[in-house]
Amino acid sequence: MPTSGSGPKPTGPSLTFLGGAHTVTGSKTLLDTDDARVLVDCGLFQGRKALRRANWDRFPVPPESIDAIVLTHAHIDHCGYLPRLYRLGYRGPVYATPGTRDLAAIVLPDSGHLQEEEAEFANRRGYSKHHPAEALYTEEEARQSLELFETVPFGVPRTVAPGVDVTWSRAGHTLGAASLHVEAMDRRIVFSGDLGRPSHPLLRPPDPIGAADVVVVESTYGDREHVLVDEDVIGRAVRDAASCGGVVIIPAFAVDRTEVVLWHLDQLAARGEVPDLPIFVDSPMASRALARYRDELRRRSPEFRPELFERELFSSLDVIETRTADESKTLNDRLGPFVIVSASGMATGGRVLHHLANRVGDSRNSVLLVGFQAPGTRGDKLRHGASTLRMFGHDFPVYATIESVEMSAHADRSELLDWLATAMVPDLVLVNHGEPDASVSLAEAIRHQLHVPAEVPSPDQRIDVSQRTQVVGGTA
Repeated sequence: MPTSGSGPKPTGPSLTFLGGAHTVTGSKTLLDTDDARVLVDCGLFQGRKALRRANWDRFPVPPESIDAIVLTHAHIDHCGYLPRLYRLGYRGPVYATPGTRDLAAIVLPDSGHLQEEEAEFANRRGYSKHHPAEALYTEEEARQSLELFETVPFGVPRTVAPGVDVTWSRAGHTLGAASLHVEAMDRRIVFSGDLGRPSHPLLRPPDPIGAADVVVVESTYGDREHVLVDEDVIGRAVRDAASCGGVVIIPAFAVDRTEVVLWHLDQLAARGEVPDLPIFVDSPMASRALARYRDELRRRSPEFRPELFERELFSSLDVIETRTADESKTLNDRLGPFVIVSASGMATGGRVLHHLANRVGDSRNSVLLVGFQAPGTRGDKLRHGASTLRMFGHDFPVYATIESVEMSAHADRSELLDWLATAMVPDLVLVNHGEPDASVSLAEAIRHQLHVPAEVPSPDQRIDVSQRTQVVGGTA
């Protein structure tokens, strides 16, 4: 099996970081062996324009040369490029846990629909630099790509390509999220995927690593420690809205973040710390994900914390799900106070843009940002005090109150180090899926605190992870 990039073919397995290097998005890592080629995650680039444009670049290897794709979880930055690869000719298997497959069946068609919708809107308004604007892939292509999925339960090894065995272990990041334990050419390579937090209110903590020669670890928060979720900020935003007839808009990822936001609102409501307001979940994708969480909890899935089994989720809230576009549009004319939870979490697309366009210019309203906002996204601009927000080809003045609360499903620096410490002395840790400062900081901590060699791969860099670690096509 030929390897990507220039230079000699390695004598053992190699990893090429096609995405998720020096950035928190677009995760794609190519594993090459003498006999097989496997793509670990197949994520879409999001955020800055330069990153989004990279989705249109020529894929660096022929899609048909890939024997299998293995997914850690169903967030778009880890699976959202799959329909594009399908359009380019990939027809091999896609291995994932049942939870990831179920959530991918929600997020991928929605992603295709949104891209078609945005292209159509750009053509109608004439603000695209491309004539005509086109979608990266369609909703139908996304649905067709789902036919490639083969599900694998946690803890059961699966041969995914000649000489490549993979075992999925719980990562605690979303329903179905996994870390991958890969055995290839007598090497044990562990991919963290997006690692969850031990304090996730719904999901159990990540499983320990165990035996590993090489660990590839995410570093979204590699230079930071989380603080406790400040429910006072959430409660204040809701109370302020109630006092002046305003609306709280909460951009939230449809998968897992919406559930965690509702959990905190439910805790506040149960303690009587917020008034009883309608909570509109305005995202078909979020509604479908919410249904999966509820179903899995009712059947007492071992992914969930057992203390949750005795109570219906969010029973203290008046949750109203607006599934159709017409139902969503009625919120534009509805008088406050109420709360809207809508995707996307960084305000990069989706229905939340329409709510922001309609409400962000009114000082009675609030925008509550919950979690990481990638540089260049609208959420990041709001967090940094933007006076205007560009949407649909126009600049909208920002008079709404902007609140921010840390609410992350990613492990922080200490939690990442604690998880890495559960590995049996790996030869090397490769730090990816983080902004450069975060990745470099975590790599330094791994070297100094865990006394394990750690490097930060560059975009498109290929690293030989055989017995003697070598760098091909770059400098580790």
